[in-house]
Amino acid sequence: MIALHGVEMSIARGEFVAIMGPSGSGKSTLMNLIGCLDTPTSGVYLCDGIDVASLDAEERAILRRDKIGFVFQGFNLLSRMSALENVAMPMGYANVPRDERLRRAQEALDAVGLSGRAGHRPSELSGGQQQRVAIARALINRPPILLADEPTGALDTRTGEEILALFKRLQAEDHTVVLITHDPDVAAHADRTFVMRDGELHVQEAGA
Repeated sequence: MIALHGVEMSIARGEFVAIMGPSGSGKSTLMNLIGCLDTPTSGVYLCDGIDVASLDAEERAILRRDKIGFVFQGFNLLSRMSALENVAMPMGYANVPRDERLRRAQEALDAVGLSGRAGHRPSELSGGQQQRVAIARALINRPPILLADEPTGALDTRTGEEILALFKRLQAEDHTVVLITHDPDVAAHADRTFVMRDGELHVQEAGA
């Protein structure tokens, strides 16, 4: 069974794009390829100019660490850690000294509007605040690409709009934002929308 067929797409640095599609359309497979979690069985995928298929598993892990920040619908925060510790955690894998990790984590929380919440655990934060912590964590290694999978799916409309406004601000700071969503209203915030259907890139539209 072919998950993706004849997909051709190009995303420029600093662009904000959305990928839509129903369950089973190939959207998740495409997301995994963009995120360097999988490699294509044929064709070519260049991530920031690097041919992903030419890398081994360890090299792909380094590429993900350095080039891509992931934001998920479920936040994926560790409940026993403070917001500051959650944000600082990815830098531990990059062997960044503790003092530097905490300094940069605080800067990241400041950048997403949570300077006063550094010591709070996830249970002490609202859903929108938890998602902001997750975004700060995704940005902590300063990746050029932010890959967000249904980032507003667990949030109320107003909070979701605040998160989307934050993505627009990050785009203005030269981050490339790739947003996976099933919601046309959410996709409308992007510059362009790619629509997946039956493994094919069926439609390409301009965002609102």
